[in-house]
Amino acid sequence: MRILVVDDDDLALEALSFALTEAGHEPVIARNGQEALETLDGGSCRLAISDWVMPQMDGLELCRQVRSGEFGGYIYIILLTSRDASADIVEGLSAGADDFLTKPFDPAELRVRVRAGERILSLETRDVAIFAMAKLAESRDPETGEHLERMRNYSSIIARHVPTMAKFREQVSPDFARLIYLTSSLHDIGKVGIPDSVLLKPGRLSDREFEIMKTHATIGADTLDAAVQQHPGVGFLRLARDIALTHHERFDGSGYPSGLIGEDIPLCGRVVALADVYDALTSKRVYKHAFSHDVARSMILDEAGKHFDPEVVEAFLQNEEGFLKVRDRFSEIEMVAAT
Repeated sequence: MRILVVDDDDLALEALSFALTEAGHEPVIARNGQEALETLDGGSCRLAISDWVMPQMDGLELCRQVRSGEFGGYIYIILLTSRDASADIVEGLSAGADDFLTKPFDPAELRVRVRAGERILSLETRDVAIFAMAKLAESRDPETGEHLERMRNYSSIIARHVPTMAKFREQVSPDFARLIYLTSSLHDIGKVGIPDSVLLKPGRLSDREFEIMKTHATIGADTLDAAVQQHPGVGFLRLARDIALTHHERFDGSGYPSGLIGEDIPLCGRVVALADVYDALTSKRVYKHAFSHDVARSMILDEAGKHFDPEVVEAFLQNEEGFLKVRDRFSEIEMVAAT
């Protein structure tokens, strides 16, 4: 395993590198937090051991930057420090550290803590399984293309922004964006229960067919809720269930399946609702051409306070460039796949 070692002390770097090499790992060196971020952005390291006190960017700020960014996967961070007071531990964990290693470190303890990090990172295979489930449901619909990839990226962009807004600062957990990225791909999993005659019908649905299509929200939620009942402590399952159930609710209460109003709709549902509609507007269907970003933007603005939470619309407006990058990136993938 390639492990990033971050320290401004050459002797500490040498000692850590030697211990990691002896344990069969490949150390990668960075001498401050900024260098570390650049290395992590390259995607080659999933575990980092960082000194707390460093110039330019210390270990705490490195943790914060990692947790607020998107690195294509979870980064496990071990803080190396001589501090062991309870207040210091709380501060480090609050910043996003996963574990601590006390100076001077014991090589045997280092190996054990690295192995613990490897076990945590192995749980990310869960992410792969979840996305495979979502792709299986999506595979029944030949028109969605890269919909899941765009959807979870759009949702993640909004979810990373809302914690910076005063209204949501106290109610959003630090891992909200990561969980949204993971679970938003399951929003339409209930479509596995929709008959082909409705799901695969070319063109617009009749009123009766649309009523059948609408049941995908409750089918998906019921399916995921069964998993929640078996594993009540698994937070991402509850989030996935809430997204499946509420991503077609509307802020003014005119949505389905429950006609929830305003903040009675879970925040995750409000976020995914906008991402889903934006992708539908800007994607080609047999019954419509793809609208431009400007047209979609205008339509979303018109629906602020009606279909969409005005605060979520504001988060979208603050991140339009990110939406355009995602749309262009995955549109390119679709065009390559079609040639």
